[in-house]
Amino acid sequence: MCGIAGFFSTDPVSRSTAERMLDTLRRRGPDAQHQVLWDAAFGAAGDQIHNALLHARLSIIDPRPLADQPMVNDAGDIWISYNGEVYDWKNDAEELRRRGLSFRTRSDTEFILKAYEAWGIEFLSRLRGMFAIAIVDLRKDQVWLIRDRMGLKPIVYSHIEGSLAFGSTLRSVLPFLPADRRGFSGEGIDAYLAHRYIPAPRTVFEHVRRLENGHWLKFDLRTRQIETRRYWNPQPQPAQWLPLLDEAIAIRTVADRPLGVFLSSGIDSSVIASRLSRSGMRDIQTFTAAFPGSPMDESRQAEAIARVLGLPNLPIDIPTRISADFERIVADLDEPFADPSSIPTWYLARETTRHVKVVLGGDGGDELFGGYKRIEKHLRSRWRRGFKLDWLSHLADPQPKGWRKWSSELRMSWLESYSLRFSGFTPGQRLFLQPDRGAVANTYWRFPAVEADSPMAALLELDWENYLPEYILRKADLCTMAHGLELRAPLLDHLLYQALLAVPENLRFTRPPKLFLRPACTELNDIDPFNQKKRGFNPPLANWLGVDLADRFRDLGERLAAVTGNQMSAAAVTQLVARYQGGYTALAEQMLQLLILDESLRQLNILRRDMAHA
Repeated sequence: MCGIAGFFSTDPVSRSTAERMLDTLRRRGPDAQHQVLWDAAFGAAGDQIHNALLHARLSIIDPRPLADQPMVNDAGDIWISYNGEVYDWKNDAEELRRRGLSFRTRSDTEFILKAYEAWGIEFLSRLRGMFAIAIVDLRKDQVWLIRDRMGLKPIVYSHIEGSLAFGSTLRSVLPFLPADRRGFSGEGIDAYLAHRYIPAPRTVFEHVRRLENGHWLKFDLRTRQIETRRYWNPQPQPAQWLPLLDEAIAIRTVADRPLGVFLSSGIDSSVIASRLSRSGMRDIQTFTAAFPGSPMDESRQAEAIARVLGLPNLPIDIPTRISADFERIVADLDEPFADPSSIPTWYLARETTRHVKVVLGGDGGDELFGGYKRIEKHLRSRWRRGFKLDWLSHLADPQPKGWRKWSSELRMSWLESYSLRFSGFTPGQRLFLQPDRGAVANTYWRFPAVEADSPMAALLELDWENYLPEYILRKADLCTMAHGLELRAPLLDHLLYQALLAVPENLRFTRPPKLFLRPACTELNDIDPFNQKKRGFNPPLANWLGVDLADRFRDLGERLAAVTGNQMSAAAVTQLVARYQGGYTALAEQMLQLLILDESLRQLNILRRDMAHA
């Protein structure tokens, strides 16, 4: 698990630019940082740097310097800079050895490099795991950027006038951008207001894009053009799911660094812990976020689960005061990102990394088994399907609920309106906050070309395209990698995912949700996590906003208007804040959203100004 970046420029680039790009990645890869710099012809760079691969390493498999990156093949004509973990590749490595290829390390990095050398881009069908990969193929004058199927690992890029730059984060690409191409995206800001995050392929910068999950990008070093393509569409593959689950967990326990488990009282993490315990791995430390005194605290239930399974458990108290860390947290979230649970996740990862460097988590269970409450609510209106009332208009109003939100939903098709089930500001609120935009998009989600056969499958496919990779998994990656902690998600193994797609819906989707998984954790029958109320991972938001972050509301409207070039109205923001502080608590999550936007844009604005004068 690491941080990657690089560029392929038509014009010379300063060494300080490469150094600043690499420096932004040090928290993701604290164990080693390296760079390879080339001139325009991919010779050794002197004063004229045109091309670069950069890498910051978190050493998990084969921590020797021999396995550091960027890594090159024996012929010296294929390079790789890679972030992630690929599992279960030993048999493919043996096939490569039979072809005459040799290995100097035990790292999956070298396997990926040699696999590409032997099989070309088709090697992707052999990768099982999470990855963001950059490959420079000097044989064919091509650069490949590749993101894993589920979207566990991020990669962003900028293609401007024949030059390409990429990185694990926006902040790693920002130093490369010309001063006149560092402008914020008005559409990106509106997308953030709509969804609490900015869905791929957009970002908060006009000239930076995010590669979608299950896609690759090819850059031709001769024509300087890019091509993007989806390389994987999940297909049902019948298989015995429980042995496949055990395999998915087992291959993710392979590491040369200490390993632990994130354990809540929920079903997903309990299943993983149960299977580990049953396999005999009972020395694995579990870690639980604790909210002392809060009705949302799950630490006692988690401790009981761990005790039954014979696993050690460490509760980690989440601070009730976050003001001292707020700026650091927002910086680690990279661009505006307002999932309230990202804050406790950040604290959980900060403490966990002091004990282990790899942790298993339960991400993906709700997307696999329809666990979200919003799914059941939305299915009640499935009779509407393609019906919509185009004549209804979005009236600009700060009211978060009521008939205005209902009217926004009716202006969209049934499938499109699912994105409003988990949203930030309604279309009407966004018009109120941005009165000069004239119109706002209904949604910035991506939709499949062909709708799935059933309503439930259609909603879960939307989550897989949007919510899972760009919200759940982005949060998980950013909050753990900020502390040099690798998070692995067994439930998102793509072979397990395809096996579950083949399970009939009447078996896979239950009420209460996830009863299908009961055979995976029979040890917990006395505790029965399946009939517990779903709690989520909700922090003490009212206290944070009313006490700890209260000073940040002063002049918030003026600051947001200034940093967005008056895209947001100072008066509208001030009115919305006054409404919340006057007792309209339903706006709490939107208030956090505004505070994070303010701090994130402030930081990014300082960075782009400082770089312009560097």
